[in-house]
Amino acid sequence: MLITIFAPDKVHLLEIAGIRDALFEANCKISSGDPYCVQLVTEDGLAAESASGVKYLPDSGIGDATRPSDTLIVAGPYGVPAPPSKAVTQWLQERAKNSRRYGSTCTGAFLLAHAGLLDGRRATTHWEYADRLAAEFPDIRIESDRIFVRDGPVFCSAGVTAAIDLAFALIEEDHGRALALWVARRLVVFLKRPGGQSQFSAALTAQASTTSPIDRIRLHILENPNADLELEALAAVAGISPRHLSRLFRAELGMNPAAYVELTRVDIARRLLEDSAAPIKAIAYAAGFGSTTTLRRAFLRRIGVAPLQYRSRFQTAGSGKTTEDESAATLS
Repeated sequence: MLITIFAPDKVHLLEIAGIRDALFEANCKISSGDPYCVQLVTEDGLAAESASGVKYLPDSGIGDATRPSDTLIVAGPYGVPAPPSKAVTQWLQERAKNSRRYGSTCTGAFLLAHAGLLDGRRATTHWEYADRLAAEFPDIRIESDRIFVRDGPVFCSAGVTAAIDLAFALIEEDHGRALALWVARRLVVFLKRPGGQSQFSAALTAQASTTSPIDRIRLHILENPNADLELEALAAVAGISPRHLSRLFRAELGMNPAAYVELTRVDIARRLLEDSAAPIKAIAYAAGFGSTTTLRRAFLRRIGVAPLQYRSRFQTAGSGKTTEDESAATLS
């Protein structure tokens, strides 16, 4: 199965290496079906320098990369790439047309957008450049908080390390959740990381430092969604007055503590809806909502759809048989 990765100038090398290492690990475990064959392509096919200064040698230039590929991936450079040349644009259009699926990592979405390959599609990119992508290409429906977006044959992943999330999603699609989980364990990475990529998401909250009162409260909310998270209780955890805590939240996050608590609980529920077959009632409890009615109201308010509608759109392949697949993915 041929996977073609196009690297623009000053590419983030981790995006290429992350995908290739994940696919390599998958090949080590695949017992049936086509193994992955990866080719790295640049415009001229010459040795190049990545954004960090590490030099690399592509497999070919676009003039020689004419073999139809199963999957085309456009990697992202540091910052926003310049519009592609006419030759690259035509090559991307032709390769995409002849691939089963295609997409981008990080700011590689801009290259696909310039080639007209994201028009009318849902997409994402690095959070820092999502607004710019939306402004420059209004025909694309940008989902700036998503780690990974799939719309038909088109996929996009968020910034840099999200390329590994993308690789896991492709492996799961091709070979099932058990293999994807095995690869994630080999690489010591979450198969499905919790949360989105915005500053308010549970994923980045979990990685925040805990030196300030706000940091401690954000981590406390994430780790204890079922606890008493009223203003007075949160203030006691932070060791400051409720009034001071409210001021800190508004100054640093632009919202009050209650709004942040609800956003975090919604984020937790979103991941459970995507990655499990648990009943809505169980998900409401796990995310800290007092009832399915409260969960539904929060989803309609924050996302615009009901929980069941969200699950029908975004539930991942294999999420209905997690226990069976996890037991089958024991490391050898």
